[in-house]
Amino acid sequence: EVQLVESGGGLVQPGGSLRLSCAAYGFTFDTVVIGWFRQAPGKEREGVSCIRSRDGTTTYGSFVQGRFTISIDNAENTVYLQMNSLKPEDTAIYYCAARIGQGYCSDYAALFGSWGQGTQVTVSS
Repeated sequence: EVQLVESGGGLVQPGGSLRLSCAAYGFTFDTVVIGWFRQAPGKEREGVSCIRSRDGTTTYGSFVQGRFTISIDNAENTVYLQMNSLKPEDTAIYYCAARIGQGYCSDYAALFGSWGQGTQVTVSS
């Protein structure tokens, strides 16, 4: 059974940092694309970042502006999202999603077949 489990969310002050983790079960990272998406109240889900295990290709949403870094640990089947210089507008539920097989990074959520339950990130003073 494919399962994704996010962790690492929480409350942080503006300018602070968080590291989100996405642990994957039921499949290997040989050929997979893992994406991070977020959804704020009243807004559509948007792509945050993505990494392709096969070649390490990464993509970021335009709003990231160098503040976030996605990385992958193939041995642990885990993807991380290091988020620095957080802003109140980064407040959202963050989801990781998997696209298993020969795929490429995309911010089109419908291409990802497996999703985690989400982790809340709140940036507030």
